[in-house]
Amino acid sequence: MSSPVLHHERRFFPPAAEWAERATISGTNQHQALCAEAAQDPQGFWGRLAQEHLVWHKPFATILDDSTPPFYRWFTEGQLNASYLCLDHPIAQGHGHKTALIFEADDGTVTTITYQALHQRVCRFANALKSLGVQRGDRVIIYIAMSIEGIIAMQACARIGAIHSVVFGGFSAKSLHERIVDTGASLVITADGQYRGGKMIPLKIAVDEALALEQETSVKNVIVYARTGEPIPWNSTRDLWMHTIEADQSDTCEPTWVDAEHPLFILYTSGSTGKPKGIQHATAGYLLWAILTMKWVFDYHPDDIYWCTADIGWITGHTYVNYGPLAIGATQVIYEGVPSYPDSGRFWSMIARHRVSIFYTAPTAIRSLIKASNLTPHCHPQHYDLSSLRLLGTVGEPINPEAWMWYYQEVGQSRCPIVDTFWQTETGGHVIAPLPGAVSLVPGSCTLPLPGIDATVVDESGHEVAPGHGGLLVIRRPWPAMMRTLWGNPERFQKTYFPAELKGYYLAGDGAVRDEHTGYFTITGRIDDVLNVSGHRLGTMEVESALVAHPLVAEAAVVGKPDDVTGEAIVAFVVLKQARPAGELARQQANELRQWVGQEIGPIAKPREIRFGDNLPKTRSGKIMRRLLRSLARGEALTQDTSTLENPAILEQLQETL
Repeated sequence: MSSPVLHHERRFFPPAAEWAERATISGTNQHQALCAEAAQDPQGFWGRLAQEHLVWHKPFATILDDSTPPFYRWFTEGQLNASYLCLDHPIAQGHGHKTALIFEADDGTVTTITYQALHQRVCRFANALKSLGVQRGDRVIIYIAMSIEGIIAMQACARIGAIHSVVFGGFSAKSLHERIVDTGASLVITADGQYRGGKMIPLKIAVDEALALEQETSVKNVIVYARTGEPIPWNSTRDLWMHTIEADQSDTCEPTWVDAEHPLFILYTSGSTGKPKGIQHATAGYLLWAILTMKWVFDYHPDDIYWCTADIGWITGHTYVNYGPLAIGATQVIYEGVPSYPDSGRFWSMIARHRVSIFYTAPTAIRSLIKASNLTPHCHPQHYDLSSLRLLGTVGEPINPEAWMWYYQEVGQSRCPIVDTFWQTETGGHVIAPLPGAVSLVPGSCTLPLPGIDATVVDESGHEVAPGHGGLLVIRRPWPAMMRTLWGNPERFQKTYFPAELKGYYLAGDGAVRDEHTGYFTITGRIDDVLNVSGHRLGTMEVESALVAHPLVAEAAVVGKPDDVTGEAIVAFVVLKQARPAGELARQQANELRQWVGQEIGPIAKPREIRFGDNLPKTRSGKIMRRLLRSLARGEALTQDTSTLENPAILEQLQETL
């Protein structure tokens, strides 16, 4: 693999005195001591942290059962409850009257709720779920707006030992249906609709469409949160209003104690084979890492106001909105809308009004706001009081050095450390990130693995490569927060993440390179056919399958190309069952296909470009030359050998963009 330029002018930002002074991990010595402890006695390290940071109903007997790798089991025989840790424990520590959530709606309306009030709401809703027959181990689909009620739904499931699977509200009825079927869910929790950018987007209708795709369904009830008040179709034998079933319930609900390895949730992520993968996380190990990374990476303190802009439909919203902040008694902002409504100063206005001190968002959002601040100068962050900020973070994809510097200088006013976090749905939380009081920052690099994470870069045979040379990012030792399996598919789990040729290492699926001088990691991109669009992972096969399902389409191939705003843009090469269209007809059919993909998967999967050809570039053996398509999508000169192409003339056709 080629080695990219590692760092932007090799600019280093050592921890400032004010960062290190109050940091949870302060200084290089403390950081190195933790890493050494983890390396010398991994089980002792994790066992100590689990004792210190989790609340056990029954203590664990074994720290790690590694008898059947890669199906590792942590803290066996221990029992706990995630909702108890997130609500009862902060209240017991005296935080009952502390604000837990500051919810700002799309229209600017602000609602707050304390830990005590949130505990009561969760208990009432948990009792309502039990009244419907939901039990420990049952699966519950949550397809809901970003809201206090979304947090309540997740916490209520955890309280009674039900396994939740949250589906992002931007996904289509078909995507929702796939997840309902795969989990065998008995219940769906949704809303009548949601507001985004001043528009009402229906949700309950998509649930009805999803359930209609199956003659017989495992779903017995649909609970609906009345967010918008808009009229919706209603099935009186199945549908229930959230406020109605919650109204008469007791505000006391004893937690259901579950084993440390009890599945807390299933969250689906895209795969290169087309079928989404149900990532299964265990309760204790996941919660431990959520707590540790909130303290280590975000350096959270009791007086902080924290805001992670992620939706609860993604892993970032699970770990760094629902579980991590509540488990440490944080006060946090949650937001229903988008950063560009009513104008592109919305984020900065909210930070100023709520006095946010820790802000965590995606490089896509940062890049879009850079562009917006150039077009609408009055929305530039310099026009807002951002003096409350003390730490910034990025998540979802690598951040380019130019965007990093803008974020540092214009938003953080050159005084706030930026934690560039690398992690995945599968890892449960940050695995490579700078610790603000101990690690120097470098724009474009996620820097060093966290204590306890044994990451390195290897070649295709599992041999470590020298610094400065690119390779595959792997983690050599298990850690408590790692995914346990793929729901219902342990064979695919083992084949995908622990391939035999890599010596049993966890394969992240990303390429990386380490700096020759610092050892810092820079992520170079996906090694499989998964696109990263605005921080959302989409399998190329998913989009291709959706396109081919359209009656006009005979064949399709999808690739990504770099985009300044979204990170990657989707480019689709399509062969129709009829003659290749041109002019206005081509534009009409391209738009029709975009809308089709949006309906089949969701708006985020709509191809930015669709190019029509009489055929796709294939070798004479019938293999699509995807590297050639990537070059075409990026507008690069075709320097590859095309002599093996079945029909070289189609290359000119596929250069035409729509």
